[in-house]
Amino acid sequence: MNEELERNRFGVGADAPAFADVPILQPGEGVPDGAVYLPATPETVLWGRLPCAADVPVLTVRPGDVVVIDTVSHEGILPDQGSDPRAFFAGHGVPEAAVLRDAIDIAARVARDPEHDGPHVVTGPIRVEGARPGDLLRITVERLEPRVPYGVISNRHGRGALPLELPRDGRTVSVFAAVEERDGRLAGTMPAVEGGPRAIALPLAPFLGTMGVAPATDERPHSVPPGPHGGNIDVNLLVEGTALHLPVQVDGALAYVGDPHFAQGDGEVALTALEASLRATLRFDVLLRAVALAEFGEVTGPLIRTPEHLVPTGLDRDLGEAMRACVRAALSLLRARWGMDEHLAYAYLSAATDFDVSQVVDVVTGVHARIRLSDLADVPLAGAGGD
Repeated sequence: MNEELERNRFGVGADAPAFADVPILQPGEGVPDGAVYLPATPETVLWGRLPCAADVPVLTVRPGDVVVIDTVSHEGILPDQGSDPRAFFAGHGVPEAAVLRDAIDIAARVARDPEHDGPHVVTGPIRVEGARPGDLLRITVERLEPRVPYGVISNRHGRGALPLELPRDGRTVSVFAAVEERDGRLAGTMPAVEGGPRAIALPLAPFLGTMGVAPATDERPHSVPPGPHGGNIDVNLLVEGTALHLPVQVDGALAYVGDPHFAQGDGEVALTALEASLRATLRFDVLLRAVALAEFGEVTGPLIRTPEHLVPTGLDRDLGEAMRACVRAALSLLRARWGMDEHLAYAYLSAATDFDVSQVVDVVTGVHARIRLSDLADVPLAGAGGD
């Protein structure tokens, strides 16, 4: 580890939480030699909006390229938290050297309309050469590194699963969580009682809540609702070693990522989960339309692959409709990839597949299905079957 990174470590102060001894990944620091690196700067991010077809890429890569990308959490920089991450995090025992410089810069310099824009900071867009509408863009998550040993869980009035009930006084609730060492592993810790000594330990499972491609429009979409373009899908399965497939909608795909999490439960009921900045190492590949059709059939929305599962998704403002969309996507996948009869695929899904609520807080709700690959290992592939 280089000397500059080592100096950025910080330990336990008299009045500070027992932060884990992990490096602070400031912009440009600790990036592997020779890596293609995309920092989060006022010139490479959007705040509250997603890239569209009219946006100029901040980076161009070829299929198969791996990119190291810095992402910045919106928690700690929003107006209801003071718009000053140094002051906000200092109030929770974080020294100034452990506050990300790019977060400070974005809070000070990037334009955002609080009435009409979302909260998320999005890095990109990235042009992937050769990607055309009808193809699939595959984003493989190779590595996710916490950039800081702390995060925030927030509830804001009018959002969340109980918008008319919580928070009780209508004001933003931001719960600070320090990352600590627990039994040899890192965990986020938050209080069980306000001001009390008891703490809840949350296992870390970092993922990017926002991964997407530009829609075929010249208007930048709001950063909150997900859609066929991906965006803020908040599927917590997208940890290291998984891949997201997205239907390309414009030449070059114009991919982007953001909304980094340290942990999230299915549903994300309070509006946010444990939000905190990550450095992501991602590989970008293009599945040409003929190959994509042979492998998965007609994919019309986000499709995830983990080592154990294929995970189609359903998205709709109505949770029941999102569930039905997910079932239809799962049926289509089973029929296209394995040639299953529709009535048998439907029976299989009912008997063996879990349908999980991804989130209920992003205007458009989400459901994802976990189809076990091991169940179908002996079923011949109907298409080309390549991976």
